[in-house]
Amino acid sequence: MIKSLRLIDFRCFATLSMELRDRGGIFIGDNAQGKTSILEAICVLLRLQSPRAKSMRPLVRFEATGAGVAGECWEQELTIRYGRGGVQLGIDGEEVSTQNQYLAQSGLIVWMGNEDIELVRGSGGIRRHYLDFLCSQLDLGYRRALSRYRRALKARNVLLKDPVSREAELDAYTEILIEHGDYLHEVRQRIVAMLEPRASEAQSNISGRDEILSLQYVAGSEGGMREALAVSRESERRQRQTLVGPHRDDVKIFIHGMPASEFASEGQQRTIALALKLAQGEAIEADAGKVPIYLLDDIFGELDPSRRNALMAHLPVGAQKFITTTSVDWLDGGWGEWPLYRVCDGKVSKWERDNSVE
Repeated sequence: MIKSLRLIDFRCFATLSMELRDRGGIFIGDNAQGKTSILEAICVLLRLQSPRAKSMRPLVRFEATGAGVAGECWEQELTIRYGRGGVQLGIDGEEVSTQNQYLAQSGLIVWMGNEDIELVRGSGGIRRHYLDFLCSQLDLGYRRALSRYRRALKARNVLLKDPVSREAELDAYTEILIEHGDYLHEVRQRIVAMLEPRASEAQSNISGRDEILSLQYVAGSEGGMREALAVSRESERRQRQTLVGPHRDDVKIFIHGMPASEFASEGQQRTIALALKLAQGEAIEADAGKVPIYLLDDIFGELDPSRRNALMAHLPVGAQKFITTTSVDWLDGGWGEWPLYRVCDGKVSKWERDNSVE
């Protein structure tokens, strides 16, 4: 469990220091007050990345030169400092030299937000990002392979656009794509196979209906990377870009055998998004043997009461859960068991039980 969280110059928080309960907590407040930033800080502390930013720089409070996140997690102190010198990582006061070394000692998470509906109706890139985040938690080698694949892909595409033929360099980057691309394909395919039955069960439980959800992993290359690159070689030269590989992967989502993006209602699409994230948590627990932390960002306003209750019932009882919301009326009076916090203008205080719920 996460026992404490401390922030310095993170988003809207100049400073924040709070003890956290094993159950988790519910952060209540209006929009743009800092609720999501608390969940974001937990995600950064455990996974070194934000679901809302591609780098650390946007996380720094306005006019500050750096930011810090720290906390006691699983009886060890994790620290992240970001400034002009880059990112410094620490565990129990000792500097950690690599991100993988840090991540091996940190926790695993499931992030759930309103934007998750784009998993169903958005582009393939959104579903690839979902897979990458999950796969990198379950396989430390995946993160390294993905980084090297992306760098090689970018360099190879530059070479393909060059009017001067540079075959030796092109072949060198092709070998890197083959090595790491096949690895990414293998891990993604295994993880999607783990997700499908779990997502299907969650879909039925949350919807309260016998809705058949299925997933299909569609590889961006057929027959392995070496063969696919050889077949596409001439087309690549004409179009001046790499046409096959994990950057073209997708996960097709079907409801009753029909494409969910086209035939599922908005309510069904939201349920599918929840089912995918719940399946992610179950896959993490099954594969890694750890119960992840659940971060639920303001999702209850878009759900009807039956789906809200079904979601809460489906979340693991022993998992630590942090929830943001503008109101707690959806808890139907059961909120006495939860630690409640008010978030207002970058400050956090305990929610008084006799406060009216708006």
